[in-house]
Amino acid sequence: MTQRTRLLRNAAVVGVSTALLGITAPAATAAPTEPLAWADCEGATVDPRQQCATLQVPMDYADPDSPLIDIAVSRIPAEDPAARRGALFLIAGGPGGSSLNDPSGKGQKLPQRVRDTHDLIGFAPRGLAPSTPVTCGLEYGDLATSKLRPWPAPDGSVDGNMATARRMADACARNGGELIKHLSTANEARDIDRIRAALGERKISAWGVSYGTYVGAVYSQLFGHRTDRIVLDSVDNPDPARVNRAWLAAHEQGVEDTFPHFAAWASQPGNPDRLARRAADVRPLFLRLAARLDRDPIPWPGANPEELNGNVLRQTMLESFASPSRYPTLARLMRAAAQGTVPPAPQAPPEAVLQNVTAVGAGTLCNDVAWPASQAVYEKGVAESRAEYPLTAGMPRNAMLCAAWPYPPREAPVRITDRGPSNILLVQSARDVNTPLAGALKMREALGRRAVMVTVDSTGHDAYLANGNECGDRVVSRFLATGDRPGSDVYCR
Repeated sequence: MTQRTRLLRNAAVVGVSTALLGITAPAATAAPTEPLAWADCEGATVDPRQQCATLQVPMDYADPDSPLIDIAVSRIPAEDPAARRGALFLIAGGPGGSSLNDPSGKGQKLPQRVRDTHDLIGFAPRGLAPSTPVTCGLEYGDLATSKLRPWPAPDGSVDGNMATARRMADACARNGGELIKHLSTANEARDIDRIRAALGERKISAWGVSYGTYVGAVYSQLFGHRTDRIVLDSVDNPDPARVNRAWLAAHEQGVEDTFPHFAAWASQPGNPDRLARRAADVRPLFLRLAARLDRDPIPWPGANPEELNGNVLRQTMLESFASPSRYPTLARLMRAAAQGTVPPAPQAPPEAVLQNVTAVGAGTLCNDVAWPASQAVYEKGVAESRAEYPLTAGMPRNAMLCAAWPYPPREAPVRITDRGPSNILLVQSARDVNTPLAGALKMREALGRRAVMVTVDSTGHDAYLANGNECGDRVVSRFLATGDRPGSDVYCR
């Protein structure tokens, strides 16, 4: 397989769905790094200016004799070489997302003055093809998004979730090889610093989105002296005790923050996808429909699973709330289900891609922090969540496969602190289903004087140049272009 072909295999992949001072693996990555050998990239959606290369990094940074793995890297050089300032890393969400083609995609939405002064850098994180890939070899049914999110049984039981966790964790241990043990946020940060060194950059800037905000925060903690201008967009809660469990739990509040906006849209006169005459009627309508589908699912040939049940409807809600532009998907599914029908089955990426993305996500989520192994912990959490947040039916406090993960974390989670350069700008939508404002405020608190936060009165996941507003975009663009950061937190109405 050629380098070009390998670099393209996962070009369009997006993600499925923060070390204490005593870390055991080294934060520094001091080692000779060969310059990158750039070559043309292939693919119909790739900007002809985008170049691709492969960098080798240690699988285990704590082992001087560790085997090397490949990291796929891309760039579009600064458009005004005379004005070039440095490199801007585009850090994808996930875990399991790739920014390899982002220099050709979202990077082109950046203002001209940012593209003039910065090389745009993308990469496929360790484990994600065309970097050295990893897979768990999961059963096809376990690749369903409604299965990967730990929705309880209709009666709230978690027995099936615990069985699924054991089955999936066993598959990852059986098929994941040595690499799956070394997937972690801290190692991704170390890989980024190896890319920095290979680029010959003394410092780098970054735009991290969603889980990429945690990666950016960890990089800024471990390698603060290597950072220039850091933008964290749609911000994760860096809780060092829970990390990924806190992100999962955040969906409770994220849905509650977003549902009223959806309900107002779904009750507007003239909306072809209108669900109710009053916004107040949309929530009970959704709850009744989900409960009915719990009892009596509708066959859905070609979907995974091949039925529309209550949890598939709830999962569709999560996905649709990521952007108001996706509201029609949920509304149309609700309208069809109310009539006992289903729309055409949604298209899914190729199974090999899903296997790869899922394995990277699983390894990172489970290696970053230890999850409780006791079923009783999840039973208690699910019961409390179902009572307080009926829209999410207990899922956010339930057991993922990490509950049965066979490998203990190799190091403690990175504790994000206020020690380091004051060069971080947070941008956050007020209504974000995946990374709600409440969690972003935890990151703001942890970073202290190092950060300023721009809260945007908008709805959706990914704020900057996506679901935000002109005020927020202007503040972030000015910071990336000039380094001019507000003196205090900003609220953009």
